[in-house]
Formats: sequence, C-alpha cells, structure tokens
Amino acid sequence: MAETPNPIQVQKFLGGIDYPASKEDIVNKAKEKGADGNVLEALQNLPDQQYDAPTAVSEAISKGS
Repeated sequence: MAETPNPIQVQKFLGGIDYPASKEDIVNKAKEKGADGNVLEALQNLPDQQYDAPTAVSEAISKGS
C-alpha cells in the first residue's frame, strides 16, 4: 500500500463536505476536489460507515494503515 497521507493532505480535499458523511460521500467529494491517488486509496479503504467529523475520517485512516 502507498504511504498513508497525513490528515492535512486528506482534509484539504474534503473542504465543504457536510458531516455526518458516508464513506461514499467522502470519496466522491475528494474525487471532485482532485485528490491524488494516495489520498483516494486511503479513503476507499475506510470502513463503510457514517463519519461525524473530519477527525473521525483522519482516525479511521490512521487505524487502517
């Protein structure tokens, strides 16, 4: 797997998303904002659940690495 993106890299592609957000919403927003492959891979590997805040997304990415 590629290097885990840091939370700042991830959050810059999720600006403007409304929480709670599903994994699908998060991945789609990142694609819309032009996220690179490393960030998209990390987001696509998230558990399929609702995320209530940017910190929840960051925590899930760091646990998955």
